[in-house]
Amino acid sequence: MTKLKWGMIGGGEGSQIGPAHRMGALADGRFDFTAGALDHRPDVGREYAQRLGIAADRAYGDWTEMLAGERGREDRIDLVTVATPNATHFEITKAFLEAGFNVLCEKPMTMTVEEGEEIVKIAEKSGKICAVNYCYSAYPMVRQARAMVRAGEIGKVRLVVTSFSHGHHGDATDADNPRVRWRYDPAMAGVSGQFADCGIHALHMAGFIADDEVETLSADFASTIPSRELEDDAMVNFRMSNGAVGRLWTSSVAIGRQHGFDIQVFGETGGLRWASEQPNQLIYTPVGGRTQIIEKGEGGLHEEAQRLSRVAIAHPEGFPLAVANIYCDLADAIAGEARDGLPNAADGVRSMAAVHTAVASAKGGGAWMDARPPMFR
Repeated sequence: MTKLKWGMIGGGEGSQIGPAHRMGALADGRFDFTAGALDHRPDVGREYAQRLGIAADRAYGDWTEMLAGERGREDRIDLVTVATPNATHFEITKAFLEAGFNVLCEKPMTMTVEEGEEIVKIAEKSGKICAVNYCYSAYPMVRQARAMVRAGEIGKVRLVVTSFSHGHHGDATDADNPRVRWRYDPAMAGVSGQFADCGIHALHMAGFIADDEVETLSADFASTIPSRELEDDAMVNFRMSNGAVGRLWTSSVAIGRQHGFDIQVFGETGGLRWASEQPNQLIYTPVGGRTQIIEKGEGGLHEEAQRLSRVAIAHPEGFPLAVANIYCDLADAIAGEARDGLPNAADGVRSMAAVHTAVASAKGGGAWMDARPPMFR
């Protein structure tokens, strides 16, 4: 199998997400790390890229230099990952799509709904892939849960309850730490803090497993540390197109919770529960029956869960391998074998529409509002 050529923008030395992308992209031998513009400081980015094994002529100072350098090459990259600050995602993703590159963008895909809709249209016009890194949806047992819902194994979905709540920003004395402060600064983060950071992962997961779309929502936001302009805690109620009811809590001040991402899906004939801190297990309870633990790697799983299980049963698989599963699906898609579970630009714009709707709802006293982007109404 010929390896695909991969490049990365952002994710430099000390980055939180950069190592997960590099481990994920290279885990299965489907990509070579060929090009990069890894830091906002050109010399630092070039030096780090070369330390990672990138040739000097493809270790770029910034993304514009990388675009100019790669677009004219016969051996240009097949995929670029955008892992830069949120406010730059739209400009970079748009430029690379229009130049004919496949793109994997970190979330949020854009800062506005209008930008998101433009990305959807550009991806459709270019014929190139624009994926969004909702990587939690690529855990094997999340794919198992979705397959069970699709197969009717819990009946019609009635209720989804999900949370993504941690306590790592709960120390008010650390509120001015630059690594924390920007997340609650509208100039840096946009219109939403915690909901746009973590809550949209939970909202995407709700739609992914339930195989449905959020239609309306009502939100309550709180800034529990007074110096923060944006919310650090949010409760969002939502209703889905097929009638399911949803409840979502997201917080960064829940001291004692570490990662805190879990989801429960309740149907007419059964219920499912998955938690990111115990990702190898899916809890299943049939109506009137005993609760069962379905283990990653065991026999009888749906094909999507089997395909993305990397190591033997009882051996843990973690976050970098979930990211690797996104890259596997991308490699297949680039080769012409579309993968249904790959999060795309439509997912990205739906999330941004939900963020802006939740902000408006919270300001309006929790009013119920249409959460769909205009292009999907």
